[in-house]
Amino acid sequence: MEDVVAGVLRQWERAYPGLDTGPIAVLGRINRCAALLQQTPDPLTRAGLTRAEFDILGALRRLDRELTPTQLARESFASGAAVTKRLRLLEERGLVSRRTDDRDRRVAHLALTEEGRTLVDGLIQELVAYDRALLAGLTPAELDRLAEALSGLLNSLEGTIGRTLG
Repeated sequence: MEDVVAGVLRQWERAYPGLDTGPIAVLGRINRCAALLQQTPDPLTRAGLTRAEFDILGALRRLDRELTPTQLARESFASGAAVTKRLRLLEERGLVSRRTDDRDRRVAHLALTEEGRTLVDGLIQELVAYDRALLAGLTPAELDRLAEALSGLLNSLEGTIGRTLG
C-alpha cells in the first residue's frame, strides 16, 4: 500500500525529472506522521493536557525532586518563556507547587503536588499503551531500526540546528 508522500514524490519527479527527492521522502513522512499524531485525541488531551504540559509534569515525576524553571526547560526541551507559561497553567490547576528559595528569593523550586503525581501516575500507563497501539503495525525489529534511525537523525539535527538555536 502506498502512502500519501509517495504520490507527492511522483509529482515532484514529473515536474523536475532527476530531482533527488530523498529528503522529501524522509522529512515529508516525519511531518505527516507528526500532523496525524497531533490531530488524534490521546489520553493527554482527554485529561485536558498538552504533550508539552505533560513533558513538564513528567520531568518532575521522572526525576522525583524539585526543579527550577531553568532545569525544567532543559528537561522538557522548551524555552524558558514556554515553561513559564505552562507552569502558570499547571499551578492554576493545582498540579505543580512553587517554593521560593530560602537564600535567593529570585529562584523558584517546583514540585508535583499530590494531585499532579496521581495524574501522572495514572496517565503514564495509559499513554504508553496508547503509543504501543499506534505502533502496532510495526514489528519489534522495525521499531528498533526506526528508533535507531530517528536517534541518528536527532543527534545530527541537535548537532547542527540545536547548536544555532541553543
